[in-house]
Amino acid sequence: MSTGVIIALIVIVAAIVAVAAVLAVRARGSHGGHGLKRRFGPEYDRAVARHDGDVKAAERELDALVERHGGLRERTLEPAERERFEARWTAAQERFVDSPQEAVTEADRLLAEVAGARGFPDGDQYEEQLAALSVHHAHHVQGYRRVHRVARVRLNGVGTHEASATGTSGAPGTEDMRAAMVEARALFDDLVGGASHDAGHRRTQERVSQNGSRSGHHLPRGFHRHQAKEG
Repeated sequence: MSTGVIIALIVIVAAIVAVAAVLAVRARGSHGGHGLKRRFGPEYDRAVARHDGDVKAAERELDALVERHGGLRERTLEPAERERFEARWTAAQERFVDSPQEAVTEADRLLAEVAGARGFPDGDQYEEQLAALSVHHAHHVQGYRRVHRVARVRLNGVGTHEASATGTSGAPGTEDMRAAMVEARALFDDLVGGASHDAGHRRTQERVSQNGSRSGHHLPRGFHRHQAKEG
């Protein structure tokens, strides 16, 4: 085979590879975004907003998350583990009556522990744990983000007496903390699984209204708005 023929074959193969690459990129552009939207749900919209509407930048970020955490295999909790976690969550809800911020802090801690028990990154690596959760529990992870943010306020030395009922002082008020607990419960139920999973899914379909009203949301005993003390 002459040198000219070999060079021609190399050029042809290179052209085929280039065309295949272009087609792959186009296919990803037309279907990848839809797949990411389906997988990430509300997290997709938050990523786009975080990138000031730059969809391509948001999708690159989400693609990177899938690449980093998509292969994670969640460990199933033993029944005894599930019962212990559920008992602690119930206790935290009841504690909300007298000490809302302590209850929220416990909820934040508990979510980190449950996620760790399921095989997600350790709770000491909050950002990494949150990122992994956003890949596998995208429709519920905002509750963790919200309750963690409220819990951090207490650790930074802002007491409940400094917050108004609506949180207008910049610190979370009782309504903010209650709503955070309610939203975080959806992720907790999703993580512990079992019988509470379906109830948790139903709860996430309900939304706390802007003024903090119950909006039909069933609150557990000891968790009603008028019972919580400001401290």
